Amino acid sequence: MNNDEKYLQVFMAVFEIGADEAQQLNYNDIEDWDSVGHFNLINELEEAFDIMMETDDIVDFSSFAKGKEILAEKYDVVF
Repeated sequence: MNNDEKYLQVFMAVFEIGADEAQQLNYNDIEDWDSVGHFNLINELEEAFDIMMETDDIVDFSSFAKGKEILAEKYDVVF
């Protein structure tokens, strides 16, 4: 599984949504992506990519697209 697939799978699993919905998702677009859902998402991503995100990055993580940008720029995850 490549990093794109791994990233997508985390979103799909945490929020129990399909791939199309996940790729367009923004924070608070769905009921499950609230503060608790955000915490769960970050935990799963940290585990999946073996990273530890900084607080500022967690706060800035506001969408599927923005998350990929943060992981690529700050944590050397290649998509």
